[in-house]
Amino acid sequence: MFLSREVVNPHIPMWLLAELTYACPLQCPYCSNPLQLPASRKQELGTDEWLRVMREARKLGAVQLGFSGGEPLLRKDLVELMQAANDLGFYCNLITSAVGLNDEKIGQFKKAGIKHIQISFQGSSRDTNALFGGTDSFEHKLAMTRAVIKQGIPLGLNFVLHRHNIHQVADFLTLAEELGAEFVELANTQYYAWALHNRDQLLPSSAQLEEAEAATNRFRAQHKGKMNVIFVAPDYYEKRPKKCSNGWGTTFITVTPDGSVLPCQSAKVIEGLEFPNVRDASLDYIWKQSELFNHFRGTDWMQEPCLSCPEKDLDLGGCRCQAYMLTGDRYATDPICEKSSDRHLISDAVEAAEQSGQFIDEPVPLLFRNTRNAKNLSMNESQSE
Repeated sequence: MFLSREVVNPHIPMWLLAELTYACPLQCPYCSNPLQLPASRKQELGTDEWLRVMREARKLGAVQLGFSGGEPLLRKDLVELMQAANDLGFYCNLITSAVGLNDEKIGQFKKAGIKHIQISFQGSSRDTNALFGGTDSFEHKLAMTRAVIKQGIPLGLNFVLHRHNIHQVADFLTLAEELGAEFVELANTQYYAWALHNRDQLLPSSAQLEEAEAATNRFRAQHKGKMNVIFVAPDYYEKRPKKCSNGWGTTFITVTPDGSVLPCQSAKVIEGLEFPNVRDASLDYIWKQSELFNHFRGTDWMQEPCLSCPEKDLDLGGCRCQAYMLTGDRYATDPICEKSSDRHLISDAVEAAEQSGQFIDEPVPLLFRNTRNAKNLSMNESQSE
C-alpha cells in the first residue's frame, strides 16, 4: 500500500522516458543503468502494460516520449510501441547505440511515426569506440547514421565525454558534420551508477575541460548555423547545483523495465523511499498522490543551508540522488554547491583528476558495465555489510 498526500500539483509530466530493457550489447563504464542489473528479462513489462503506461502518461499531459534502455532495439515489440505512441500524439524519440539497427528497421520506424533518433558513439575512431563500448560497432554506427539521414528522419548524435576521449571533441564534431547530423550533444559524463563507481578513472582535468570547450566554440564560430552543438559540462566543475530533473516531480516520469516509476533515472539509489509500480497503481495516482513524487517537490523538505538560501527556488537544493550518493543524507545540500558543508567531497575528486595527467593510450582500469561485473559488485557489497 503506497503512502499518499492529498496535494494540489500544478505540474504536468512533459517527458515520459520508457526504459524498455536494461539488456544492452554495449558495456560502457559510465552507463546510467543500475549497478545491480537483473539476471533475467522475465520481469520486464509486457507490450500491453507499456501500451497502458503510454495511454496514462498521455492523459496526464506528457507530450515527449523517449524509448531507451539498455538497448531498446532488443525489444521485439518496439515497432508496435512506436506506432501506438505516434497514434497517441507523442513526439517519439529513439535513444539507441545503433547496434542491431538496419535499413529495414529504420523504414519500419519511419512508417510507425518515429520523430527523432539519437545514436550514441563511444569514440571518434574504431579503436576508441570499441574500447569504451565493448563492441566493434564503429563502422556500423556510421552506416546507420547515414541510413537514418537518407530516410529523412531527424537525427542527433550523442558523444559521452570523459578523461579518455575528451581530447577527441574536434574529431567528434568533424565526424558529425561529415555524416550530416543536425544535432550533436557533447555530454560530459555525470557521475551516477557505473560512472560514479569509475569516477576516479573518468573525471577529466580542468585543463582538458577548458580545451574541449574551446574546441567546441571554435567549431561553432567556423560552422555557424550548420549544426546545433550542445556542450554539457560535468557538475563537478560548477559552483551551484542544477535543479534535480528540472525540479523533482515537475517535468519527468521514468518507467523502468520492471514498471517502477521514478522522477529521474537514478532515484532508486535513495534508500528509505517507497517506489511505486505501474503494476500496482495508475500513473495518475503515482504522479499526483504518491509519497515518492511529493517527497521532494517544492522546498518544504529543505534543511539548512538550503532552507534560508535566497536561491533555493532556482536550484531546489540540487540533485537528491547526488546528495545521497555522496553524503548518505537524502536531505543534504547537493555537494556541488559551494555553500554545502560537504563541498570538499567534490573538491577532493577534482583535485585527484587534476593530478591524474593526460590521456595515455593504454588500457585503463575501468569496471565495464555487464551482468558479470554487476553480479560481482552485488556480491562484494553483501560481503562488506
